[in-house]
Amino acid sequence: MKTNDTSDRLSQWLRWGVFAAAVFLTVYFLPRSDGRHYSYEVNRPWSYSLLTAPFDIPVYLDSVSARQLRDSLEAGFEPALKRDLNTEKNVIASFAGRLNSPDTHITLSPLERNAILAKVKGIYEKGVVETTLYEAIAAGRLPRARLIHDNVAISISTSGYLSPRRAYARLDSALQEDRHRSAISAARIAELIVPNIVVDSLETARLHDDMMQRAMAPVGVVQKGERIIDRGVIVTPRLYTLLNTYEDLLSQRGIGTDRYDYYPVMGQVLFVMLLYGALYGFMFFFRPDYYASRRTMLMTMSLLVAFTLFAFAMSRALNSGLYMMPFAIIPLVLVVFLDSRTAFYSHLTAVLLTTLVAPSTLEFVFLQFIAGVVAITSTKELSRRSQLIRTAMLIFVAYALSYTAIELIHNGTLESVSLRAIGFLGVNAVLISFAYIVIFILEKLFGFTSKVTLVELSDINNPTLRELSEECPGTFQHSMAVSNLASAAASRIGANVTLVRAGALYHDIGKIDNPAFFTENQHGVNPHDSLSAPQSARIVIGHVADGLRRAEKEKLPAVIRSFISEHHGRGKARYFYNTWCNEHPDETPDEDLFTYPGPNPRSRETSILMMADAIEAASRSLSEHTPEAISALVNRIIDGQIAEGLHDDSPLSFRDVNIIKETFASRLRTMYHSRISYPELVK
Repeated sequence: MKTNDTSDRLSQWLRWGVFAAAVFLTVYFLPRSDGRHYSYEVNRPWSYSLLTAPFDIPVYLDSVSARQLRDSLEAGFEPALKRDLNTEKNVIASFAGRLNSPDTHITLSPLERNAILAKVKGIYEKGVVETTLYEAIAAGRLPRARLIHDNVAISISTSGYLSPRRAYARLDSALQEDRHRSAISAARIAELIVPNIVVDSLETARLHDDMMQRAMAPVGVVQKGERIIDRGVIVTPRLYTLLNTYEDLLSQRGIGTDRYDYYPVMGQVLFVMLLYGALYGFMFFFRPDYYASRRTMLMTMSLLVAFTLFAFAMSRALNSGLYMMPFAIIPLVLVVFLDSRTAFYSHLTAVLLTTLVAPSTLEFVFLQFIAGVVAITSTKELSRRSQLIRTAMLIFVAYALSYTAIELIHNGTLESVSLRAIGFLGVNAVLISFAYIVIFILEKLFGFTSKVTLVELSDINNPTLRELSEECPGTFQHSMAVSNLASAAASRIGANVTLVRAGALYHDIGKIDNPAFFTENQHGVNPHDSLSAPQSARIVIGHVADGLRRAEKEKLPAVIRSFISEHHGRGKARYFYNTWCNEHPDETPDEDLFTYPGPNPRSRETSILMMADAIEAASRSLSEHTPEAISALVNRIIDGQIAEGLHDDSPLSFRDVNIIKETFASRLRTMYHSRISYPELVK
């Protein structure tokens, strides 16, 4: 009794120690606002209280309008050009020198030479520009430019400008006589034509910067004390830009950094304590077996704290990181290890904790609520890893539909549905499909056994079961029959059918070491005939210890090992006990020699197995399998076990026992039904 009180006190300390640690970690790692930064998104409601301007705040164009204005200004921007008179004079002088040079053998009169020079001057008067600039002019991308003259920028048309190649072609076409064309060819005028109109890079850059600064100047002012935004107001692109400006100005002025208010932290502590306390209350009143289990509480709280802290980190790292956070893994894992109600309650606890950093609280809770319901309903009987892929797809569909519904409510149009947001939810679904990794880790850390693992263990091609079928074929058939009986009864009373089926298949693996000493594997020769009753009892009872050693070697889960140790409980090897008593009527037997090591069944599942094991074995000794004989056998064996106190530690109710009796009797009548005899053909 004293040991139990000590254990209970230790469990209480551990539970509340876990509670305190969970509250501390959650509050400690909770991102805190310094009064200068808020979490908000375009087209989402403002989730904070009324915000007023503490000083005058300039109003700038929102990003979309600013980009449109920049694009418009860029399209109409006129670069600065300047006329290079020195280049122009040098070209004309060089050309005149070549026309008059005796080396060119040009036979033109002075009047003709002057006429050609006049045409070249005319072309340069209009302007010669670089080829790339001419291509932009010809393409219509530069209809006008600013020509710098006497430090004054004059906007002019660029339509008259030519490239060096076009200038030469224009000169060639302007000359009517062939000998004039031969003269400019001999003078190699094409080599001399270079641009005299060039881009003034410094002036162009200055003009461009001035234009952008004027365009990006504030378009208004929010005066000190004026409302910026209030709770529930939709954050438009204009408000989004205004809030960014407000935060930048706060940072520049250092406002909010010197003050630390403890009241928000106290509120956070109270908020977190209430949520975790509500979960503890649910466990205490509605799941007392979970509340009493230290590993269950530790696993549940560890899972919640880990996902909550990960959500805090995601909200800091990415603007929409919470929507990629796979919260649905929490109910997926807990519905596998515990039950659907506990899974859903824990899921809501994690979601509500995360609302402390969620930008749109109602939207966030709605999305995660729907995802949690879909996760639980689609994996109620998780038996294959492939089901997680299907579940992830269903959750993605649920997310997408929920998000679309919210967008239609807020904006009234499908055009507001963001493919980027859908992509975030898709990443979320992909991460959910890896929930099996979390299940595997928790199995190893806390000793839980998932339904997937139990289904895999129930495969008769498992090496241990295959060895049992080869070495002990009779025991294997007995185990299969017991598995069918026990799982049928478990299904009727709402016990864990998958666990009972797996436990029944492994409960007698200890017989592999000495198969011939068990009746179901004997073929005419009984080795017990040469042994005394205590010796035979020791061998038969030893199959429990042998089974536990083999289970340890094969690394079978603890829940399976409990079926091996508890399927006889503290019962007696009745055949050898009665034999010894009959042979020694005047002596008091040493009951320890004939008693199994136990313990007695401590769960509904192991109690069902004990009943099914004894009844299946005894049913084979019936001389007739009438309904009356079967019912009498079932009642006698189960009532005898109860009378011996073998099920005192089991949570089975009297109602459960009656249902189990009915199920066993019905199944045995089906197994041993009579067959009609086929008549012989009369010839």
